[in-house]
Amino acid sequence: MSSSAARRVLAPLSVPLCAVALAACGSTVSTTGFKGEQRAVAQTISNLQADATAADAKKICANDVAGTLVRSLGGVKGCERAIKDQLAEVDNLEASIQSIDVAAGAASATARVKSTYEGRSHAGTVTLVKEGKSWKISRAQR
Repeated sequence: MSSSAARRVLAPLSVPLCAVALAACGSTVSTTGFKGEQRAVAQTISNLQADATAADAKKICANDVAGTLVRSLGGVKGCERAIKDQLAEVDNLEASIQSIDVAAGAASATARVKSTYEGRSHAGTVTLVKEGKSWKISRAQR
């Protein structure tokens, strides 16, 4: 997969990666205030933050990102390469989860994430799907 193709496919991930790559400013994504499946969704976003902070593309692709997105990036190796490229472009920012809606049947969820980077506040939507017993990030939009 070419670099430009990977960026087009990875573009939906830019919000969650930006929203969680907080190592430079020391902030964390909080899971407090959420219960049940909402807390599990928030924990997935928090786990992505920890893995992004550690620059662990392998963990991100294995544990945080939905299988459909991994496949669209050309498999595990393509995902890891694309995530490493994306992490290299993340700048200093802060983020918080504003709300989480879990769909009936608990097969998908949407989180509203507010992030600050480049001096501006940005709202984004992170979509997650349930794969087995785990929530995985499948898409993000600004």
